[in-house]
Amino acid sequence: MTSDRSSAVSVDAARDVAAPDWHAAVAQARDDGFDYFDWLGCVDDVGRSETFRVVLMLRRAGSFEAQVLTTRVSREDPRLDSIGDLFAGAGWHERESAELFGVEFVGGDRRRLLLGADIEGAPLRKDEVLAARTVEAWPGAKEPGETDASPSRRRMVPPGVPDPDVWGDRDPAAPEPTAAEVAESAIGGRVRRRTR
Repeated sequence: MTSDRSSAVSVDAARDVAAPDWHAAVAQARDDGFDYFDWLGCVDDVGRSETFRVVLMLRRAGSFEAQVLTTRVSREDPRLDSIGDLFAGAGWHERESAELFGVEFVGGDRRRLLLGADIEGAPLRKDEVLAARTVEAWPGAKEPGETDASPSRRRMVPPGVPDPDVWGDRDPAAPEPTAAEVAESAIGGRVRRRTR
């Protein structure tokens, strides 16, 4: 069997761009021939840094070459210039990242895209607690036949719900948890105790 390497996408290493230079760097990539918008997405880097990483893939039309640009925006003030004026297709992707991660794309379309107007917060942030996970009882809390009075069973939480000692019914005198602590405690399983 022979392999056809001509169909493989050629992607250079992702190029990191400072957030203030984002729009200019994307415009330069477009001018360098990467004039086909492929996709834009957002990654929550909680636990590694206090940033969101915005990732953009552009392609050279008619070839398999691609350029990946990344930038980081602060969790405290996640703002980035919109590239909707450079690539009309970027508008949908920016609106999606704005709703799901809370990143504001300055100069972009601010209308809601996926979530209803009554939804607050940014559901794909790792430190965001999903209300639906806290309202319903988690089926892993008890085994069949066990009762609420089973003293030997340790409490369990579902994936996506932070440990109550970190978020929720925690000691009011305890220090406020960091975003990284909340995200780390939301992996589900046995309830863990804070080390501080």
